[in-house]
Amino acid sequence: MSDSSTHHRAAKPKASLYEEITARVVADLEAGIFPWARPWGTGGGSQAFALPRNAATGKTYSGINVLILWGRLFECSFASSRWLTFRQAASLGGSVRKGEHGVTVCYADRFIPKREQGEAGRSPQGGQEADGAAIPFLRRYTVFNVDQCDNLPDYCLVEAPALPGREIVPQAEALTVATRANIRIGGAKAFYSPSEDAVHVPPQPAFYEQINYYRTLFHELGHWTGHSSRLNRDQPGSFGSKLYANEELIAELTAAFVCAALAIEPTVRHADYLGSWLKVLREDSRAIFRAASKASKAADFLLAFAEAGEPYATARQPEIGR
Repeated sequence: MSDSSTHHRAAKPKASLYEEITARVVADLEAGIFPWARPWGTGGGSQAFALPRNAATGKTYSGINVLILWGRLFECSFASSRWLTFRQAASLGGSVRKGEHGVTVCYADRFIPKREQGEAGRSPQGGQEADGAAIPFLRRYTVFNVDQCDNLPDYCLVEAPALPGREIVPQAEALTVATRANIRIGGAKAFYSPSEDAVHVPPQPAFYEQINYYRTLFHELGHWTGHSSRLNRDQPGSFGSKLYANEELIAELTAAFVCAALAIEPTVRHADYLGSWLKVLREDSRAIFRAASKASKAADFLLAFAEAGEPYATARQPEIGR
C-alpha cells in the first residue's frame, strides 16, 4: 500500500455542516460570547440587532440562520441586516465586489425516495407512510451582506426606520397583552408554571431597567408557547437534565428573536445555564439547530398576536425542522 493511500485513509473526515456550525457556537460560548446577545454597540449600525432579512425577497431568516448572520454582522461591523446570494445580486442589476467573502447559511427540507413513494401509493395509509419515510436533508448556500455589493436598487439598501425609543415599551406591552397569557405579576422570581399554565414575573419596579421586564417576560412567554395547547413541546424535565437545558435554550433564543423583531436589543437572561448548554451542544451537533428552529416557531407564534401588517409579522424562510 502506498504512503499516499495510507495518508488518504487516515485523513480526518470533513466535518458536516452541523458540526461546523455547532463548533463555532461552542467556541463562542466557551469564550463567554452568546451568539444571540452580542455586544451590539461595538459592531454594526442602528439595525444591528434586527432580524436579518433577505434583500431580494424581503423575507426574514429564521432558526440557526439568524445566529449565523448575527455573528457575521458583528464580526464584520456591517451597517445593514440585509443579505442576498450572488445570483440574487446579479438578477437585480448589482454585483458582489471582487474579493468579498460570503457566509454559509442553511436550507433544510425533507424528500421521499422514489421507491418509498411507490410503496406509499399502494398503501391504505398513503400519505402517512410517505411522511414517515421522508428523509431530512441540509443544503448550504452562500449569502453576502448588501454592504459587500455595488449597484443594487435603493429598495435593497434602505432599512426600515428605527423605532423611537418611546414607542418600544408600549409596543412590547401591547404584544404581551395581545397574547392573553395568564401573567401573574408579583414576587421576586420569574418563571413559567406548566401546571398552572401561568407566567410569573416580578413587578416592573423590581428591574433596574424597564425594558428588562419585557426581556424577561418574553423568555417566560417562550416557555408558555410550549404548552400542549399551543406548540406542544416536550417540557418536563428535572433541573440540570438535558431536556431542561434544551427548553431553557429554546426560551432564551425565543426571547432574543422576539426582542429583535421589536427593536429591543437581546441580552442574556439566564447565563447560569451556560454549562448545561455547552454539555448539550458538545454531545449533539444538531441540538442548536433544533433549538433555534423551535425558537423561531415560538417567536412566530408570539409575534402573530401583534396587529396584522407590522413589519415583524412577515413570512419567514423555511428552516431547520420547519
